[in-house]
Amino acid sequence: MMRNIKNDVVSFDNESLILVDSSGNEIGTMNKLECHQGAGKLHRAFSVFLFNEKGELLIQQRSASKTLWPLFWSNSCCSHPRKGETMIEAVNRRLYDELGLSEFSLKYIYQFSYVAKYRNIGTEKELCSVYLGKIGSEINVNLNEINDSKFVSKDELDELLRVGEKNTPWFLMEWRELNLKYNLELKDYIT
Repeated sequence: MMRNIKNDVVSFDNESLILVDSSGNEIGTMNKLECHQGAGKLHRAFSVFLFNEKGELLIQQRSASKTLWPLFWSNSCCSHPRKGETMIEAVNRRLYDELGLSEFSLKYIYQFSYVAKYRNIGTEKELCSVYLGKIGSEINVNLNEINDSKFVSKDELDELLRVGEKNTPWFLMEWRELNLKYNLELKDYIT
């Protein structure tokens, strides 16, 4: 189900991200590097949780070249819309760029804001839209973005998160929230 053959560079420090206020209103743009420096600037983001036909979740280990949380495990896909992109355009672009996916079903679940500092290197300060989805096609992992990936059952994931593996903070927050407040929606994806 997984092939590792892509090597495209798809992330750039000078990408123009969308700055927002605490209500989600667009207030300007800033390049990705500046958005994540110091205390961070609030910007739009998204996280996608993709499940296969067995009800297993695709998780990924971030590339060693990532500035923030390199080699940490995270949800299936997460990124930012760029200036001029709608959220769904950005999600579609990133699922193709990172995983080679063009066929999938997605459902918007919720939005939340968080701040997470990574050492003294930088900060994620995001207004993040969370999606659940199903895939049935082969994944073509982009090795510039993803060091490793695997499908895990809910029990395996709960154990991974419990034992303190290196996991991104948004992954932990989102999985907890999905299980606490969006359990009915989650049941549509986990068998």
